[in-house]
Amino acid sequence: MKNLCSIVLLLLIIVSCKEKETEVKTTSEPEATTEIHFFASDSIKVYGDLYEKDKSAPTLIIFHQGGSNTRAEYKSIIPKLRKEGFNILTIDQRVGGQYYYGGYNRTVAEIPKNEYGYCDAYPDMVAALNYVKDSGFTGKTILWGSSYSATLALKLADNNQSAVDGVLAFSPASGNPMEGCQPNAHIEAIKVPLLLMKPASEMESERSQIQVKLANENGHKTYVAENGVHGSSMLDESRIEGSAAETWKVVMDFLSQFK
Repeated sequence: MKNLCSIVLLLLIIVSCKEKETEVKTTSEPEATTEIHFFASDSIKVYGDLYEKDKSAPTLIIFHQGGSNTRAEYKSIIPKLRKEGFNILTIDQRVGGQYYYGGYNRTVAEIPKNEYGYCDAYPDMVAALNYVKDSGFTGKTILWGSSYSATLALKLADNNQSAVDGVLAFSPASGNPMEGCQPNAHIEAIKVPLLLMKPASEMESERSQIQVKLANENGHKTYVAENGVHGSSMLDESRIEGSAAETWKVVMDFLSQFK
């Protein structure tokens, strides 16, 4: 009888361990995210999020559009990019907010009197590139910009061609709001791979047509998303009508060269 009780007890322990083992295996992997901050050259404190995979893997530095912040704008985009094995650094530039997509711009929140224009966010982006290099990331570095930050990403790549390996520019902004940091000269000067993307709705603009023409003439890749919207949101199916599958394919094909 004593032996029988011992056997039953042993079986219960084994079953209990198996159940716990199953629970561990089915638990979703936690987000490996670190909130970071650093300072731009003019002492503005810039907040961001670092998704670190491996310091030898390629790194995407991702910037948001005006009136926005990275956590909200890229909430459906970053998970897909992480699955591809990239390190990712996203930042909240000093020009942004929660007007689009909700969320909270941490950098803007700590600026008492924010009178900065789009071009003024450039030092934040320079600091982001420096952060990646100074933190020991050795893989290729790719810039990703949306709207005004796409224009500034072009400038950043042009000015740092030995430190940047590629650029994705979604709907680069131009015209009066970008006075002092227009994109076209940088599109012509960049030697690293560039993918310039526009929604079809923006191609009625002469400025957009000129951008695409310049990119094509200088050997870069361009893509017009038929059902796209402004900026990186052309990849978010909750913000467009229909599928973003073809747009994602173009992006992933471009990124594959950096792995």
